[in-house]
Amino acid sequence: MQTQVETLPENKVRLEVEVPSADVQHAVEHAASDLAQSLRIPGFRKGHVPLPVLFARVGKDRVYAEAVETHIGGWFWNAAARSRIRPVASPEYGYDLPSADGQSFRFTATVPVQPLPELPDWSALEVPAADTEVPAELVDAELERLRDAVAELVPVEGRSAQEGDMIVVDLVSQEGEAQRDVAVELGSGRMVPELEQGLVGLSAGETKEISFSSGEEPARTLTATVKDIKEKVLPPLDDDLARSASEFETLGELRADLGQRLREQIEAESESAFRAATVDRLVEASRVDPSGPLVDARANELVRGLIRSLESRGISVDTYLQLAGQSPEELQERLREEARLSVARELVLEAVAEKLALEISDGDLDAFIREQAELADEDPDEAVERVRAGGREEALRDDLRLRKALDRVSAEVKRIPVELARAREKLWTPGQERPEGATLWTPASKEPA
Repeated sequence: MQTQVETLPENKVRLEVEVPSADVQHAVEHAASDLAQSLRIPGFRKGHVPLPVLFARVGKDRVYAEAVETHIGGWFWNAAARSRIRPVASPEYGYDLPSADGQSFRFTATVPVQPLPELPDWSALEVPAADTEVPAELVDAELERLRDAVAELVPVEGRSAQEGDMIVVDLVSQEGEAQRDVAVELGSGRMVPELEQGLVGLSAGETKEISFSSGEEPARTLTATVKDIKEKVLPPLDDDLARSASEFETLGELRADLGQRLREQIEAESESAFRAATVDRLVEASRVDPSGPLVDARANELVRGLIRSLESRGISVDTYLQLAGQSPEELQERLREEARLSVARELVLEAVAEKLALEISDGDLDAFIREQAELADEDPDEAVERVRAGGREEALRDDLRLRKALDRVSAEVKRIPVELARAREKLWTPGQERPEGATLWTPASKEPA
């Protein structure tokens, strides 16, 4: 669709939209099908009335009017998205019906829009950034997991099962249903707690009835027979472990590699958290508070996404609410707040992109699609064609534009240690009761709080 945008006073815009003739014809056919379902015309079955016959019976203007009324909303929102405007109310339309087949359709839409916020000097904003040093304890924990993975299982003699042992057990229900030779590591949490705890202390060959409950199901009783018990014998933490469990020759090389991989993971997670904190700090400083259809539409998207996710896992909404300990009203309010924040983030980043005149070229877009395709082990050329054929090109371009805006802001804000940010949160500020002996920190303070 071809769209022109005219800025009007009082945060309004007027869109002039031209809908291609093919889209108009599709809308006419859809409207004709709907009208044909409600009409009885001798000689034709419902829904199978040829278009010329329908025109003769109800009039061409009625069919065109039905087509426009049922499709103009979709055409408008499509044009609004492509034009990067964010309506906050329903538009007022102006148009003349098409006068002949095969013509494009033109209409105007005047609508109030959410103004882009006034941005602060983001280079003066302070955003906490986590330390990315890797504690030695994390590397030690990874080495212990590696030792556990290559541990030798040795038959137990002269004692009963205890946590950490690997046991083989037969489980028989009261109805006679049996699970034979079930291997489980005691303490791993793979079984319900009552069943796992009931197996602790049993010796090989010993049988025990164990009662347990699972979720909302009634209590059940199983007869458990321990058939075998083995304990893990961890290998020494030495160069032999490094050679047997990795491509490295020494424990030092293995430890260094684990530290480097953990550092990369921590840095990636820290940077992601920092970027989220940056845009939220910009939202706060800009005092943007979106509402109306923008937030309503985003909240509805979140609701539909949640329902799809629950259905894919076989969980009903009622069960989810019980597990989450929320009422439908509380869930709706939570999703609406998430929607409000999501829209607010887009608004401030759009304002940044406008201020910096950021754009994403076709080359930049194709390069990003190809990069993502290679990471997913897909054909880059096919990925580019798939995005274009699916009509997702402009939406992806807008996403990259906002990401580019966040790149600039994140690079230019002031990073401060998380500990300093937490300390400042504890300080007295106007509106709080001032604790005895507390110091008031202000942006003009020369010394850190």
